[in-house]
Amino acid sequence: MASLSNSNNDKLHFVLFPLMAPGHMIPVVDFGRLLAERGMIVTIVTTPHNAGRIEKSIARAVESGQDIRLVPIQFPCKEVGLQEGCENIDMLTSMEEYLQFFKATNLMEEAVMKLFEKLTPRPNCIISDMCFHYTSKLATKFQVPRIAFHVFCCFAVLSRHNILSSNILDTISSDSEYFTVPNMPVKVEYTRAQLPLLKIKQQSKKCVGMEI
Repeated sequence: MASLSNSNNDKLHFVLFPLMAPGHMIPVVDFGRLLAERGMIVTIVTTPHNAGRIEKSIARAVESGQDIRLVPIQFPCKEVGLQEGCENIDMLTSMEEYLQFFKATNLMEEAVMKLFEKLTPRPNCIISDMCFHYTSKLATKFQVPRIAFHVFCCFAVLSRHNILSSNILDTISSDSEYFTVPNMPVKVEYTRAQLPLLKIKQQSKKCVGMEI
């Protein structure tokens, strides 16, 4: 693992928080490498298991002269009832585990706050997955800008926002019943069965107070 200290205080320092899921980690790591290629300092914060998944990629970047660091933070599996080492969405087997997982991601807040105080040079920007709501408090405390990372296109984000904010899923009695998404510029229809992850996120929001 790379050191947290660096004497190149004239470089901008970006701290990245990818959600522990392949579809989120891969683009965030790629984005971090692009920043590092352009002379930025990049710190990627993740859990030990996920650090192992991307460590070779980061090592190759460091060997090529990029200033990119990989910092693991312990994931609180036991605190939420998950098995030890269950640190990525692709390791989950049930909706209950999804809810436990998202709760655990935001129990990392205290450890990340302590880490942030030790990072040198002082971070200039946070790029955080949308699921890590505590990073907005982190940005406020340390007075740095925060960019929320979405893996979805604008159409999907708007559809999801309108479905969740309208609570229309609560009015649907059957998983096979089609409903029209409110407040869209064109008619868009889904069934509840087509939106299993949205149902999980709706319950996750109620469980841990996530902004979705």
